Amino acid sequence: MDWPTGLLGFAAGLLISVATAPVGVSGAVFLLPVQISVLGVPSPAVTPTNLLYNVVAGPGALLRHHRAGTLRGPLTRLLVLGTVPGVVAGAVIRVFAVPGPTVFRLLIAVLLLPLGGWLCLRTLRRASRTAPGREPSARAVTRLAVAVGVAGGIYGIGGGSLLGPILVGRGMPVAKVAPAALAATFVTSAVGAGTYALLSLTATGDIAPYWSLGLACGLGGLCGGYLGARLQPRLPETALRLLLGVLALGVGGLYAVQLLR
Repeated sequence: MDWPTGLLGFAAGLLISVATAPVGVSGAVFLLPVQISVLGVPSPAVTPTNLLYNVVAGPGALLRHHRAGTLRGPLTRLLVLGTVPGVVAGAVIRVFAVPGPTVFRLLIAVLLLPLGGWLCLRTLRRASRTAPGREPSARAVTRLAVAVGVAGGIYGIGGGSLLGPILVGRGMPVAKVAPAALAATFVTSAVGAGTYALLSLTATGDIAPYWSLGLACGLGGLCGGYLGARLQPRLPETALRLLLGVLALGVGGLYAVQLLR
């Protein structure tokens, strides 16, 4: 990796994480197309490289949430317990089954486009008379976490871009979801990156992460994540919900455009 590529990766990680950390999204889902189209990371190495970004970037926002005392709670434990086995299974599937990206992009677009639009509309129309939605059960949260962990292991996304909109859409406040989603993203990314590193010893091809580039992007995300987490308490719940809805629309639209190419 040369210096211009490293600086570009650092800047991309910084800018993305500042915008996404306040709502519990690591930003890896936006970094993925940057790594493929701009930084030239091949597949499947882009998946563990993206997971490495999450590992390096995660402590910035988590440190801020830890100091604020928002990491404690059952939601964090449920998400971690579900996503960890899911990401290991996803990594194995990615290396040995090599599923194509078309179905994944279609599913993400179909899920996040209407969900993001619904979140934005519901937030804009929300009034004091609007009753909050019913929060999902612990069993439903765990099942969701397992499914998101598998997707993260296959495609190198942290999972917050999926967990956040779904859980907030089900009635959970953003301030509760964001730290739990970031904690689950960090733990599962560490497990996923380690799994890919081990699998690279037994399989052929670009399976190991691009360490230098992943570290450069992650250092940018480390700084940006801390700044984003500091911004969260200063933003009203309405603004956070709108931001999460816009991010969901952005991710869904990104994958929809890729499908049409």
